[in-house]
Amino acid sequence: MNVLALILVIVGAINWGLIGLLDFDLVATLFGQMSTFSRIVYALVGLAGLWSITFLFNEKRKRTLE
Repeated sequence: MNVLALILVIVGAINWGLIGLLDFDLVATLFGQMSTFSRIVYALVGLAGLWSITFLFNEKRKRTLE
């Protein structure tokens, strides 16, 4: 699950980088502007970002236990 979340976060980061630098939305280009599938991709990227927050706390807890 962590690997999938990381992949989705990377996809989201690349997409936001393209939007910021080139005004190019890769997800919308591939799947259509706010089509059902692109909305699913955006939602999954958002959920993956929330899931990835746990990575911060896991590392902090590991350092505290050492």
